[in-house]
Amino acid sequence: MENMISVTQFSTYVKQIFSAEELLQNIQIYGEVSDLKISRGTAYFSLKDSDALLPCVVFNFEGQNFSLQEGDMVIVRGSPNYYIKGGRFSFVVKEIKAYGLGLIYQQFLEMKNKLEKEGLFNKETKKPLPKNIKKIGVITSQTGAVIQDIIDISRRRNPMLSILLFPAKVQGIGAENTIISGLKELDKTDVDVIIIARGGGSLEDLSPFNTEAIARAIYETQKMVISAVGHETDFTIADFVSDLRAPTPSAAAEIVSVDTASLYERMNTALQKIEQAENKIITNYFEKLNNLTEDIVYQTENYLTQKYIPLKDMLIGIKYEIDKFLTKKEQNFKLLLSKIELNNPISILSHGYATIEKNNQRITKLEEIKIGDEIVVNLSCGNIFANVTKKEQNK
Repeated sequence: MENMISVTQFSTYVKQIFSAEELLQNIQIYGEVSDLKISRGTAYFSLKDSDALLPCVVFNFEGQNFSLQEGDMVIVRGSPNYYIKGGRFSFVVKEIKAYGLGLIYQQFLEMKNKLEKEGLFNKETKKPLPKNIKKIGVITSQTGAVIQDIIDISRRRNPMLSILLFPAKVQGIGAENTIISGLKELDKTDVDVIIIARGGGSLEDLSPFNTEAIARAIYETQKMVISAVGHETDFTIADFVSDLRAPTPSAAAEIVSVDTASLYERMNTALQKIEQAENKIITNYFEKLNNLTEDIVYQTENYLTQKYIPLKDMLIGIKYEIDKFLTKKEQNFKLLLSKIELNNPISILSHGYATIEKNNQRITKLEEIKIGDEIVVNLSCGNIFANVTKKEQNK
């Protein structure tokens, strides 16, 4: 066929065009740094403006005398290159100079200053964390590690905690609208607190959380809002306007979930201290009573011995009755302690008994349960979650 050439021939010809064009050699281009990645000492990024994107590469980046961050506005000097084997075009950068703040970061600072002056970040308006959180609402992507981390940590720390997910886009076009919709919808529910969460990313990736609309939607939400966006070093407008900022989504899950295991441990410790205090009080009481009795007996014996020797036998009988009385009282005390221990809810559960709850309410009658209800069976060693499929009244 006429005019047919190989891929190598075409690629070589394209490379030669770039190499031969003097106007393209050692030129300077300015733009905003985006999608920065550093691998094995080589930096890869895109230089962009409002209408175009230029792939760039810096070899031996760690040995260069300049820094580079996402969102920087820079001037790069270098030459275009076409990599034949990979079929990729890139601009090989030899020098980088600062060209002011990146547009996205500059917009972020302007928005932050504006909203701060309006009072949206004031500590006085921030709502406190509820004391007894039973249900949380989460606005994040329904796929990925963020929601799974929140579920795993919350359920591990408090299996009774309910989670209501509002699936939302957290990046790209439409993310802002879905996040705002999530705030409005969850604000109408019975959740105790709302978490806005996503993983880390570039300043551009986090841009939906830096808009004025998101800030005002969070500020107007009646429920308490926790922002858990990005990594610990990432800060967004949503962080400043929310009632509380969590450094990571996992940290947000720990904040809203009570560690029931440690709670049970503290309760057991408290019960043990109560029991020890009771035993100490009773022991002290018996010691004082015995001392008082011995003193009375001694004085009585001494008096009767001196004045009424014939009544000594009667005194022995009185002492016997007193000892018998004290023994009986001591037995009654021990019986009372046994009854207290038997009525200890933890002790009852350890003997194989269980309690049943529905909607966090204790069930004591069969009529309180309906077919299809979700119930929780509390055992000494843990909880069982079940659905009622059948019930039968004892005849």
